[in-house]
Amino acid sequence: MRLVDCLEGAEIPWCLIEDLAVNHWAKEPMVTQDVDLVIAAESIDRAVQILEKAGFRSKRFLRSINFQGTSMLSIQVSTEDFYKDFPARAVPADVHGILMRVASLEDTLQGKIQAWKDQTRRQSKKFKDLGDIARLVERHPRLWDKLDAELKQLIEKP
Repeated sequence: MRLVDCLEGAEIPWCLIEDLAVNHWAKEPMVTQDVDLVIAAESIDRAVQILEKAGFRSKRFLRSINFQGTSMLSIQVSTEDFYKDFPARAVPADVHGILMRVASLEDTLQGKIQAWKDQTRRQSKKFKDLGDIARLVERHPRLWDKLDAELKQLIEKP
């Protein structure tokens, strides 16, 4: 909640991506120990300053900035260009009783497809990405048309 309060209080565009976004859209929550989000590129430096001032520790990586607060929850802010427009299309959503911003349904699907296609990801993560894509398509059959031929061979048509 402290993270959300910081970003919302500073009017910084952001949204959840990855597992929590999938959980919202699939309506079948799965356990996750991290929070993945994206912050509008022009606001990243200001967000880092605000979050650090609020007590979060940050560590920069090639494609993300990770934050750690007082809980065991890990927060990863993606800095990949692929996600840069997601905050502009985010929707408000109740996530575990907290009002947050979540990537749109289509962006959530495209994010999981991008992750699944990433050749550098571990096999176990790629299997989870494929399962997440299937969960989204099962819940929202219209997404089937957004899958490429390779995914259509791996996922049953709803």
